[in-house]
Amino acid sequence: MAENSAPNGGQPQQVNLQQIAQQFMAGLQRHFDMLAFNMAARASVQESSYNERVNAPRVMPAAQHHQNFEQMQAYARDLLVRQVVGDSMNLAVTGLNNAHFFLALVKATKANSEVSQEAQQAAQASQKAFVPAALDLKFNKLEEDYGIMCELEDSIVSLGFLMQILLQQGGVVKEAQVDENGELVLELKAVKLLSRESESGKVQGKLVDQRKVFKEGDVVSLTDLELQLVLVTIASFADGLFKSVSHYAKSVKDANES
Repeated sequence: MAENSAPNGGQPQQVNLQQIAQQFMAGLQRHFDMLAFNMAARASVQESSYNERVNAPRVMPAAQHHQNFEQMQAYARDLLVRQVVGDSMNLAVTGLNNAHFFLALVKATKANSEVSQEAQQAAQASQKAFVPAALDLKFNKLEEDYGIMCELEDSIVSLGFLMQILLQQGGVVKEAQVDENGELVLELKAVKLLSRESESGKVQGKLVDQRKVFKEGDVVSLTDLELQLVLVTIASFADGLFKSVSHYAKSVKDANES
């Protein structure tokens, strides 16, 4: 298969895995840039500017519920955390769904570049069962059906718990989210600096794990840098996932050509 089919409800189509990966990473970069922009804007905003903007229309929808500058700073920060965690989970699930459909096509076509109507229907049927599956079942399906194990599965599952905590539990970690040690561990990818080339100014570094630990009863809190590292972690997860998909496609193709 030319690492290439997407469900269109009609004739079989070719889809390029590299293009899917590039589009995913481009979208992720926009999230990363927007987060940096929002952080920079929040850091530079002044109380006087906020009050001037609030009073510009000379009327409010419900003035008795108006929040002052400090209250809005806290509210905006909480909202940002929920948004980043939620967006990151949506991106991770989208990556899993895209990867699975391509894998299903590879399996149905035996990596042949020609996608028959029957092969596309088989892939679509498999995808229909995969998309609504719970997160842990998605990972199990990839391992059982395609031999793909995701290095950052635990990080994605922990992010799923954080999203549940933020949206449904007022940000407080409960017993259901902690492990046998009473902890909810979020492993983030961060860059460790190794050296700096004095002439070019280039920095040499590598990705390492950075642990963030929450205990039962803790209120979920992430620093600005940790929020950025959440997106870096999603990028690392997606990169490994798409590489594994490509390797699977190549192995199926090689097996059928031998």
